[in-house]
Amino acid sequence: MGLMKVFSGSEILALALQEKIEAAGVETSIKNNIQSARMSGFPNLDSAVEVFIQETDFAKANPVIEEFRLSI
Repeated sequence: MGLMKVFSGSEILALALQEKIEAAGVETSIKNNIQSARMSGFPNLDSAVEVFIQETDFAKANPVIEEFRLSI
């Protein structure tokens, strides 16, 4: 299996969701497109921060993700 994107948005929201998912015992990965664009010298305001989990962990993480989405 591979990684699946479960969120794309602001850095603050992505980090908040990452914390909640990891508190549920699921490992996450973050891809910060904003920081990458800035460091390469090509700032892009449309870029976002993405949160990924393993596909096999989706059932465990989904309730946390849904609760988070309803709260924002």
